[in-house]
Amino acid sequence: MSTVCYVLATGVFVGLFYIFHEIKVKGKSCTSKVKLHGKTAIVTGSNTGIGKQTAIDLARRGARVILACRSRPRGEAALEEVKRESNSNQVVFMQCDLGSLKSVRSFAENFLKTESRLDLLINNAGLWLDGQTEDGLGMMFGVNHIGHFLLTNLLLDRLKQTGPSRVVNVSSLMHNFGNIDFDFLNTHKALGKGSSFFKLTRTYSDSKLCNVLFTHELAKRLQGTTVTCYSLHPGSISTELTRSAALVTKIILKPIMMFFFKNSVQGAQTTLHCALQEGLEPLNGLYFSNCAPKSVLPKASDDVVAKKLWELSERLSGLA
Repeated sequence: MSTVCYVLATGVFVGLFYIFHEIKVKGKSCTSKVKLHGKTAIVTGSNTGIGKQTAIDLARRGARVILACRSRPRGEAALEEVKRESNSNQVVFMQCDLGSLKSVRSFAENFLKTESRLDLLINNAGLWLDGQTEDGLGMMFGVNHIGHFLLTNLLLDRLKQTGPSRVVNVSSLMHNFGNIDFDFLNTHKALGKGSSFFKLTRTYSDSKLCNVLFTHELAKRLQGTTVTCYSLHPGSISTELTRSAALVTKIILKPIMMFFFKNSVQGAQTTLHCALQEGLEPLNGLYFSNCAPKSVLPKASDDVVAKKLWELSERLSGLA
């Protein structure tokens, strides 16, 4: 009898886990059937993870897709994979290191010279790493926020000329745990310091809050134009975000990622929803999760804080 009970208990556990994974982990999928022939999209960080899957989907729909990646070898390898998986030759690699303001400016200049339109800007790249950028900014602040802030502003006129167009900023549920310490930012040009798991997680959360606040303020500044913007939580993704983390951190996270995290295809769905779903224009500036708009905490839609972050970002990125 004990064996039968054990088998039944195992079956119930497996069944419940399957249901949990299908509903809570896997989540909803982008249902848009829109085609993108004649459209142009940029996807940052598209050499891996959900960025690469986003690029593959857009290319399959007929878009001309620019893979904006820091590493040339990884970017060129991804280029061949995206072409092969999408069966499209309308895919281009252009080097862009979001941790270098010079590189971001060079990318934007090159893009504006060679491409006549921009319909979708997918600010997807992100990292979870301590250190500084070559401009002396905190690494996660510089890459996850400032690099995308500068890139978006440099390309904004082209987005407006092409419109209707969209900017999609990949944030995270972790933004709920973030906080913007402007005194620390002004002094250190960083959101936080420290290489422990706790401190890195806190700084990452801060950078993701920056993404949501940036989207909130950008939406206000885009009113009256044909450009709209959205931020989103892609879900908990088993990707290479922590590839630079310490070995012990990877060991701790690996089993959790295997069972409770989305794969990159599932993780790209909310990004694709924000980029492609028809009729989202009235939801300009909102935050999405699981392919639907979600409310945010007051700190993530604070007009005063969002404007203050924008003005600081202008100064640190050289736009002001």
